[in-house]
Amino acid sequence: MEQSGTSSLLQGAVQDLASGVVSALRSGDHARAAALERADVEAEGLAPAAVRVLGADALLPSTLCHTPPLPDDLAVFRKAVEAYPPGDDAAPTVLWSHWAMRHTLRRLDPGYVGGPQQEPDAAWLEGATWQVLTHQLAVLAALAVPGEDCAVARAAGHRPVDVARGFVRAVRRRDWRQAAGAGRWLTLLEGVPQTLGLENGLDFVELMGGQDPLVALQVSAARLTRAGAFV
Repeated sequence: MEQSGTSSLLQGAVQDLASGVVSALRSGDHARAAALERADVEAEGLAPAAVRVLGADALLPSTLCHTPPLPDDLAVFRKAVEAYPPGDDAAPTVLWSHWAMRHTLRRLDPGYVGGPQQEPDAAWLEGATWQVLTHQLAVLAALAVPGEDCAVARAAGHRPVDVARGFVRAVRRRDWRQAAGAGRWLTLLEGVPQTLGLENGLDFVELMGGQDPLVALQVSAARLTRAGAFV
């Protein structure tokens, strides 16, 4: 029961954190958003864990606007990176999520020294079916940032039609989180079929799943990227 209660608190903290990021992205008030401080006060001790779950997107407003994060936000983010390193048997998506966080921390905190910046292996994406590819990319949507180059982004760039197929499949399955993550990637890719109707697709995903802050975060990031506001 205690474990269930902790899990519930963590989920709530993640939702609050995502809501703070969405608010910052939509309002444009990035310097005063203090997104990491929006987590439930009762779950304050879970803030680093919540940041680890959300990953590099916890500092997405600073990343997209190229503005320094608030010191308290940066401190919590750094604590999350240091407190939750991936284990020896971690899944590729976990390795990449942690890499993205360290990469973000290096960019936003000049004083951070986090060891070698070698990318994890991304070979598992090369032979993935389009369904698996879309799922994995949606999990790693925090890597879908304008101007960033990494093996995962290159894998996505080689298969825009497959990602578009995955987006349509996710919408049909009402998997709004996966659809939003795939849509965010599609805003960065060249060669996306015009017949996809991505703009209308994002509208629909936002309408149907936008009450979920994790969906709203991805859609907001996709819209800003598509508008070219931060490229």
